[in-house]
Amino acid sequence: MSYSRTFTRLTAPALATLGLAFSLVTLPGCGSRAGTEAETPAAVADTAKPVVVDSASLKMAAMRRDSLKADSIVKKSGQLPGAILPGHRIIAFYGNIRSKGMGILGREPKEQMFRKFEGVLKEWQAADPSIPVQAALHNVTITAQGTPGKDGKWRLMNSKATIEEVLSWAKEHNCLLFLDVQPGHSTLEAELPKLEQYLKDPIVHLGIDPEFSLSTMPGVRPNQKIGTLDAKDVNFTVNFLARIVSENKLPPKVLTVHRFTRKMITNYKNIKLDPRVQIVMHMDGHGEPTLKKDSYHDYIQTEPVQYTGFKLFYEYDARPKPHHIMTAKEVLAELTPKPLYIQYQ
Repeated sequence: MSYSRTFTRLTAPALATLGLAFSLVTLPGCGSRAGTEAETPAAVADTAKPVVVDSASLKMAAMRRDSLKADSIVKKSGQLPGAILPGHRIIAFYGNIRSKGMGILGREPKEQMFRKFEGVLKEWQAADPSIPVQAALHNVTITAQGTPGKDGKWRLMNSKATIEEVLSWAKEHNCLLFLDVQPGHSTLEAELPKLEQYLKDPIVHLGIDPEFSLSTMPGVRPNQKIGTLDAKDVNFTVNFLARIVSENKLPPKVLTVHRFTRKMITNYKNIKLDPRVQIVMHMDGHGEPTLKKDSYHDYIQTEPVQYTGFKLFYEYDARPKPHHIMTAKEVLAELTPKPLYIQYQ
């Protein structure tokens, strides 16, 4: 939903009738919001003087009041209507449908991949019948590149046709769709608005990848060093998604944040929660099971934010033998807390 900025001329008594003498309350995790300036006695007394009213601001104020109401709901029930977590376990296939090298999503022909996916979903449902599984496709949509490109930002966004195709796959197979962002030497502030039109769809969610966030590391190419994001970057993303949810009257969005080292996310205690966005801190490392479990403990369990995720790699976790890809039962038995987002690459 978009708002045109139109103006209406009303007298002061008419404003009072509309009930505009209110102050805006700061929402958790939404940052400070400037309220309207108080009217002076002279302005109130001058009943004949017309006042310009910004109708777009009125609509935004109404959205904030809706958000406050949503906040009161979440305090009673623990979640907003339509929230996916914690009532489901999301099982996702990750990659890029235009690349065979980025993950299972795109590596195999479409129908073959979905047949494999069906078996994975059955495995997880059998491992924990108490929580229904929710299938998802996790498509890397803004991808860090090995060359700087014309603007020197070292990243490239999928075409509109590619995004619409993977969205059609998701809808065809009753999946959620996560659009993943590797900002390279750009920033989330610059990149996320490019995805807003797609995030207005209720089934579309978001992932951000600190590994490929290098704006604070001048001269470093993607894959040379592990990148980083700060709590303020996560908070910006949460606020961005929360606004989309409010403006379009959507159920809460899920945000996955990849992590497998401490420095990938700094100041995690400053990450602010918002009932309109469900944050999954996602253990993204590959290797043998003991290493993966230790990473989950060190960077996910001991630095909690909200919900947790865990990645399994078809190509890397089983090397060298006798290492193996952890089964659904192993993951649920050996990780605390039990992750509610599982990703296969």
